[in-house]
Amino acid sequence: MKAKIIGAVLLVLLVGGGLAGVKTRQFQKLIAAGKAFASPPESVSAVVVQEEKWQATLGAIGTVTAVEGVNVTTEIPGIVRDIAFNSGAAVAKGDLLVRLDTSSEEAQLRAVEAQAELDRLNLARMQALRKDKTVSQSDLDTAEAALKQSQANADNIRATIAKKTICAPFAGRLGIRQINLGQYLDAGKPIVSLQSLAPIHADFSLPQQDLARLKTGMPVRLITDAYAGRQFDGTLTAINPDLDASTRMVGLQATFANADQLLRPGMFARVEVLLPEEQSVLVIPATSVLSAPYGDTVYVIESKPGQDGKPALAVRQQIVRAGQARGDFLSVVSGLKAGDRIVNSGLFKLHNGMAVTENNALAPKTSETPHPTDS
Repeated sequence: MKAKIIGAVLLVLLVGGGLAGVKTRQFQKLIAAGKAFASPPESVSAVVVQEEKWQATLGAIGTVTAVEGVNVTTEIPGIVRDIAFNSGAAVAKGDLLVRLDTSSEEAQLRAVEAQAELDRLNLARMQALRKDKTVSQSDLDTAEAALKQSQANADNIRATIAKKTICAPFAGRLGIRQINLGQYLDAGKPIVSLQSLAPIHADFSLPQQDLARLKTGMPVRLITDAYAGRQFDGTLTAINPDLDASTRMVGLQATFANADQLLRPGMFARVEVLLPEEQSVLVIPATSVLSAPYGDTVYVIESKPGQDGKPALAVRQQIVRAGQARGDFLSVVSGLKAGDRIVNSGLFKLHNGMAVTENNALAPKTSETPHPTDS
């Protein structure tokens, strides 16, 4: 009985050992196959890093502002009697905009003018009588003072009437009317916006380290998303004498002719001051750069021996520091050299050391002055 049990145990161990050996050989084959497996190379497009001459610029974000711009208001309250403008109209300096009701002031003015005329006649009589020594000098002085007082009262009423006749303080374009005929206006209530659009300013700031390179008269280029593909040329006209103590930035102002009045106050704009010198830069397409929290990288294509000993292409991920942008291109400050071949499209499917093949048939087109069709 004991011999049978021992025999059965030995049989089980023998069978188990055989199965374990078979499975071990299977796993070894799978591991060897995994090590020997090579994924097919990815197809990418590539470009060569070029060295070019770019004009040095200082870029900033700015805001378009009017040379002259106000919300027209009334200094004296009153009822709107006449509106002489249309929303959005262009006006010249001195054009009538709004006239408030002045019937009471006009009646008061007629009474004061009548009193002034009477005081003038009384003064003339007093002067004649004073020649004959009929009245005293004090009577003559009183008559002169009465005439001046009447004339001052008349001038005060005329000034009130003039303040209720609201005219354009300068030439420009009006905004949307904010009043209605017959409406009672409180003092200071907005009537309409008036903005001078030609010329126009752009206000922006640059760091203090750029101050030594700036001077008035430098050319300035402005780009705004409102007019894709178009740039506006102007001149640096003002540099603030003081810097912002919290940011150490210097305030600047450029002037643009804006003859077609496309630029409007309040627009967001990208501004570049064009410096006189040119600089050599390494240029790559912006699509070649992969941005990440640890920095910008590109994939450099290198030739390495393949498994069959023949040359094959592989990529190496390289950290770079990008500089200025111009259209679809970026300048590279460090990380690359002229002649390096880098991946231009297909970056997101790559990893360091991956095999690739180059196919530039569908490479994205790049330009320094792009004109997107869907902008």
